[in-house]
Amino acid sequence: MKTYSHQHLDSAGTWDRTYLESLIREDFERCHPGETLEDLKRRASFSREDRGLLRDWMLVAGARAAAAHQVKER
Repeated sequence: MKTYSHQHLDSAGTWDRTYLESLIREDFERCHPGETLEDLKRRASFSREDRGLLRDWMLVAGARAAAAHQVKER
């Protein structure tokens, strides 16, 4: 079952991937010292664990983008 955030990530064109990554990059790198989001993206292409970690971080980004969008609509 998909969550609200997952639906936003699946709908093409809702948010640019670069924008979503900008919403999580600093927090990811703070939580994973010595790693970059680019490192994770590269490893995700061949590692199931890293693919899941990247998916989870992108869900956070989707939720942040949705929250920012709601604030702008008010």
